[in-house]
This record gives sequence, C-alpha cells and structure tokens, in this order.
Amino acid sequence: MLRLGRAASGCRALAAPHPPGAGGHSKRASSGGKEILLNVHDGESSGIAEILMNRAHARNSLGRVLVNELFRVLESLRCDERIRVVVFKSEVKGVFCAGADLKERAQMNDAEVGHFVHRLRSLMDEIAALPMPTIAAIEGYALGGGLELALACDLRIAASSAKMGLIETTRGLLPGAGGTQRLPRCIGIGLAKELIFTGRQINGQQALSIGLVNHTVPQNDEGDAAYQRALTLAKEILPQAPIAVKMGKLAINRGIEVTFFFSSKIEEPLVKMFKTVMKKVL
Repeated sequence: MLRLGRAASGCRALAAPHPPGAGGHSKRASSGGKEILLNVHDGESSGIAEILMNRAHARNSLGRVLVNELFRVLESLRCDERIRVVVFKSEVKGVFCAGADLKERAQMNDAEVGHFVHRLRSLMDEIAALPMPTIAAIEGYALGGGLELALACDLRIAASSAKMGLIETTRGLLPGAGGTQRLPRCIGIGLAKELIFTGRQINGQQALSIGLVNHTVPQNDEGDAAYQRALTLAKEILPQAPIAVKMGKLAINRGIEVTFFFSSKIEEPLVKMFKTVMKKVL
C-alpha cells in the first residue's frame, strides 16, 4: 500500500513511499493495475499532490474499484499536513472522466444502485471537504459524474477543446452526485437549469464565459495544457500561509450555506480551528 505522511488525530494516514528529493521533481507510484494513482511532488514543488485517474478501458468512468481507491487516497491526503494543494488529472488522453459506469450499474439490482449512488455523493462530499485547495485539470471530456467531480473541486482549469456537461437527462437520468446543488452555486440557477434540462455539452471557452471554470487554455501538442496551467496555479498557492488558506476555504464553504451575516454556524468551527492551530504553534 502507498503510504503518505503522519495522520492527524483520528485519521489513518499513509507514509511517503520515497525520501524527499530536490529540484522540484515528483515521484509517482507505479500503476500496478490501480485505477487511481498518487503523484507527490518534492523539492521546489513540495506540498503538491496529484490524483491521477487511470482507468483507460472505461474512460475513467466511476466504477466500484475506482471509487474505492479514490476514497482511500482522499483519506490519506486529508490527514497529511505536508500536502498543501491537490490537483486532479487524468492519465487517459482526451478524457477527464466520462461519468458513472453505466455498464457496471446495469448489472446492479435496485438496492445496489441506491447504495452506489449514495457512495458517489459521499465521494464528492469527501473531495469538497478536503482541507487544502483542490484543482481539477480538465483536458478532455468531463461528463455527468465527471463534471460533478470537477465541481467538487475548489478550482477548475480547462483546455479550450475540453467538453463538459451534466448529460444525465439525455439518458433518462438525473445528476445524482451533487451536480444539482454545486452547478447552480457555481454559475447561477438559470444557467444551471438550462444546462441540466438540455444535457448540453460546452467547450472550455464557453465554460469560462459562464464561470464554470477559472481559466481556459489552448490545448498543446502534449495534450496537457490544462494540467500545466493547474500546476502553475498550485505553485502560486504554495507560498501562502497554509493555515490561513485552509481557514479561508472553510469560511467560504460554510458561508455559502448560510444567510448573509457572520453567524455562529461559521464562527464556532473557525474559532475552534483557530484555537487548535494556536495550541500547535505555541
């Protein structure tokens, strides 16, 4: 098992598979048939971790194995205080994530489908709840659950040629992993309804124009333009005070869930977190 860092209280973390290096290189675990890989940077880029989706035969669709492996990696990162930014990217050229694995779902009974949809929702919540900033690097297709995964990230970078959409209605389904909540919060209710009602796919430039992504970049010959821009953004975050960044993320996430004033729902967890940090520092 890949081991990554010391756990905080109540966490089961994984320790690093390699000693720290120099020069801004990164070390990646060999795939070994795994559908989720972890790439941890060292040197000048120390603090950046990359979650790599590696299910080529199914275009990174969200099947049981990929979901289970992603849960395990998220748990390790949540507990590792050395990780400052997490980048989600695909190892499969031309696709970020094609959504839920409908072929696998067709083999499930009703109870299994209900359980799996609930697990997908929990997965997206776990991504959103990571304490450090997360960036989705979208090079190709991010459809259905793939776009829901990107929406669970804090920031999104897309290649201009990327294709995004909550396409469930074209298949007689409904976005079930948080898309109906996160998309309206990202781009507004009217546009979210239009995209969900029509199942429309949009490219990176269109996504930028409606606020779905933070940046769009022309695709390069290597097919990793969005990743390169995401890495630049991650390096811009790295020098900032990590506790302040985490508290800023928490305040924003809690703030959009309550009315427009600094209520106790925001204040209490922030004060608790601040006291915990001060005890560690002092």
